Amino acid sequence: MKKILITGADSYIGTSFLKYMKKYDGYEIDTADMIDGSWREKDFSKYDVIFHVAGIAHSDTQKASDAVKQKYYKVNTDLTIETAQKAKNDGAGQFIFMSSMIVFGSKNTCITHKSEPNPDNFYGDSKLKADIGIHKLEDENFRVVSLRPPMIYGKGSKGNYPKLAKLAKLTPVFPDYDNKRSMLYIENLCEFVRLMIDNRENGYFYPQNREYVKTSDLVREIAHVCGKNIVTTRLFNPIIGLMKNNAVVKKVFGDMYYDYAMSRYDQEYSHISFSDSIRKTNG
Repeated sequence: MKKILITGADSYIGTSFLKYMKKYDGYEIDTADMIDGSWREKDFSKYDVIFHVAGIAHSDTQKASDAVKQKYYKVNTDLTIETAQKAKNDGAGQFIFMSSMIVFGSKNTCITHKSEPNPDNFYGDSKLKADIGIHKLEDENFRVVSLRPPMIYGKGSKGNYPKLAKLAKLTPVFPDYDNKRSMLYIENLCEFVRLMIDNRENGYFYPQNREYVKTSDLVREIAHVCGKNIVTTRLFNPIIGLMKNNAVVKKVFGDMYYDYAMSRYDQEYSHISFSDSIRKTNG
């Protein structure tokens, strides 16, 4: 029986993983709320794995105050390292941390094994500093995993995906602009985490869907699942090309993907295709 503690109760990833794992035997999972500090009194020694998902998600980094920036480091960096240290001190054998693709910044559009982390905002920097801090704690008895996924989506997810989904349901026309994005469906992430636990992995991992996504294809697929008709056109492409350095345009139509070699894993595992994931998310 594998005993797992999810630190970050009520988080999207935490609750999704808890629900996903109910179909498997051999796992006992608890959750801990990290907000009030009571977790510091909890005994971690009875757990084989601490799955740390607590953190502040990406927001508008351009307009953030110094106080907001400090909060990111306090939660995403300091809290993560403190939790990992407690896990090690109490005798837990493995610590799995939800880092992010954002540690590579937004300028490196194709990320390979040769790419060095280079965050260009405090959100990415807070995640990178957490990565570095927790891996310093690793030894033969305490294994540390950092997962650096791209955009995660699924039913009930937050962030950019529901914004695109809303747009897909409303707009009759959308630009057909060529781009390439890595994405990760929530159930594919959950299955990957299960493998990390079963195989007692350690190191850095870059899970993603097996298909890259073009934004216009994503919007068209969502519209189709929702029973809406949408026309894609290249008419606006010259304008998009001229505005490619604009933050909003770059976020929607820019390239940001992992080379597939980054995500290769020796063990075959269940994987939901892109089209099926959209049906499960928006159907």
